[in-house]
Amino acid sequence: MALTSNDETDLLIPLFQGNAENPRFSTFLERLRRRTQADYVSLILRMGDGPHAVIVESYAGIDLRKRARESETQGPFDLDRYLYDGLRPGRVYSIGEMIDHDPVARADRNRRMAKLGIGDERVVRIAGCEHYSAWLMMARTRECTASDSALLSSLAPYVAIAVENLVSMDRERMAARINAMGLERTGKGWMLLDAEARVVAADPALSQFWQEHCGAALRPGERVLGLDLNAERKLASVAAEMAQDRSLSARPLLLREKPHVEALLMPAENAAEQALAAPALLALCTLPRALSGDGANRLAEVFDLPRREAELAMALADGHSIAEAAARMGLTLETARNYSKRLYAKLGVRGQAELVRLVYESSAVMG
Repeated sequence: MALTSNDETDLLIPLFQGNAENPRFSTFLERLRRRTQADYVSLILRMGDGPHAVIVESYAGIDLRKRARESETQGPFDLDRYLYDGLRPGRVYSIGEMIDHDPVARADRNRRMAKLGIGDERVVRIAGCEHYSAWLMMARTRECTASDSALLSSLAPYVAIAVENLVSMDRERMAARINAMGLERTGKGWMLLDAEARVVAADPALSQFWQEHCGAALRPGERVLGLDLNAERKLASVAAEMAQDRSLSARPLLLREKPHVEALLMPAENAAEQALAAPALLALCTLPRALSGDGANRLAEVFDLPRREAELAMALADGHSIAEAAARMGLTLETARNYSKRLYAKLGVRGQAELVRLVYESSAVMG
């Protein structure tokens, strides 16, 4: 069954816009339910396999999961999951027909479906990669028709594209969140600038820091405000150079004296492939911050140190002398020196400089 122009407008546009909805694909599913006059339509997405697989079900119509809980039975997907896994992608099935050879199983399944108010259903497995599986399902109290099956079959390739886009976007969003979290934990932030040193994008941590400590917002399309005058001129010059020659080496730049913010400027990768506001350079910035209060706990756990010795190591890594660290910790200078000697021996370092380097190479300095 070919999709009509009305179907394309009524179903396909909401389908491809559905990954931005909450719940996802809700408009598409509701319109499909109305189009078929079904009682229930769902898109089931399973990420991974085995007991730890994540299953997300978007639906329109009756709440089958609620009915299943109230009737103390299982929904169709939970009941027949092994059958769903065996479906050939793109072909429309009635799950009940797959157990016609077993009268006992068929009768038991019919009783369970009757408790849920389901008289018949159709399901099509959506072609996907090995990392996920998806199914488009419809159910009603009365018998499904050949036109229902034909419509699901016609929609399956389009649903496959929408699901693949959703999975890809979710992975990209997750990677972006993890990258942002990692940078923030290590006291770094980034911003992309165009050839005229205007902001293209900035990560949330740097944006918040700039607003709070530099008195300005990092707004796309505007120059970076709050820079020292010399830094503003230098940044504009480097942005213009790197827009012309993307083979240039990374360059350091002091953006501000107070608070002290340095940046490593480098050509933005793949800038020529950007359709809009192509960035010329990436500025990777260091953000001043105090060491984490949990750092001593982490250091003690990783290196099996007493808590007080770990606290002394963190104080030394924070730039304090042994005398200053002793005063901060309420220790005598002699006790602090004894702690430091034990630290050097346990950690295999030859002095304070090596101790500080070890601390900064550990998870203790992560926020």
